Amino acid sequence: MPADASLFRIGELGRRVGLSPEVLRAWERRYGLLEPVRSPGGFRLYSDEDERRVRAMQRGLAGGLSAAQAAESVMQAPPAFEPVPTRVAELRMRLQDALLAYDEAAAHLALDQLFALFAVPTVLTEVVLPVLRSIGDGWAEGTVTIAQEHLASNLLRGRLLAIVRDWGQGTGPRAVLACPSGEQHDLPLLIFAIALRQAGWRITFLGADTPITTIEAAAASVSPRAVVLSAAVAPPLQAVEQDLAALAERTTVALGGPGASAGLAGRLGAVLLEGDPVAAATAFALEGGAAR
Repeated sequence: MPADASLFRIGELGRRVGLSPEVLRAWERRYGLLEPVRSPGGFRLYSDEDERRVRAMQRGLAGGLSAAQAAESVMQAPPAFEPVPTRVAELRMRLQDALLAYDEAAAHLALDQLFALFAVPTVLTEVVLPVLRSIGDGWAEGTVTIAQEHLASNLLRGRLLAIVRDWGQGTGPRAVLACPSGEQHDLPLLIFAIALRQAGWRITFLGADTPITTIEAAAASVSPRAVVLSAAVAPPLQAVEQDLAALAERTTVALGGPGASAGLAGRLGAVLLEGDPVAAATAFALEGGAAR
């Protein structure tokens, strides 16, 4: 503990983090989460570092971890004084190395620590997207196998789905999100959906390989502010161009992914989503869905 750290008793720590002293003592006793020092009078005194650990524990619990898992994630995380970019980079490399080594336990532990320490948009932008790009580039160059790419995509997709709750709740605008028939890669769309939900939108997520008739039926049922489609290549979008043009006459249609282009969006009267999925979702939300 730094010599100049501000010190306070457990009641003050509880007030800061919104927990009872009994809960804090239990976490200290069971998991070693807190590291108090003794005052000359024998009182336990806690520091800002203890507060940071408690808050990280709370984020882990809110993210669905058990108390034991959340505590392990906090205790194995890099120290608080390490600069945030360094901590993110170290955990990002740990995650990528684990995925390429087929070490699912280590990959999950790295993700546990990331979600306990950082906000979801930070994890998506600074970790998940760079890891996906790096593994995708490795596959294109022949240094990453299809098996490694599939394991990484499936593990990350499962973890991202696990943090999603109550997508349809709230009063914000609604968006229907789907990949058209023939497009199996919905992970970028899932990241877009999470970021859009973080911005207050309600989400109807249809996922990969969705027939245009299903997309149209969903739009007719929930009356969304926008329908968002993503594709890694152009043909799945081009195959339903006429249907999307008709849909764009009734609601905002937005196109994202490498398969979308300004030319296609222009022909359809659609919005072209640019940048990575988090940046695209943030811009889309700020523009109110770029309504017609």
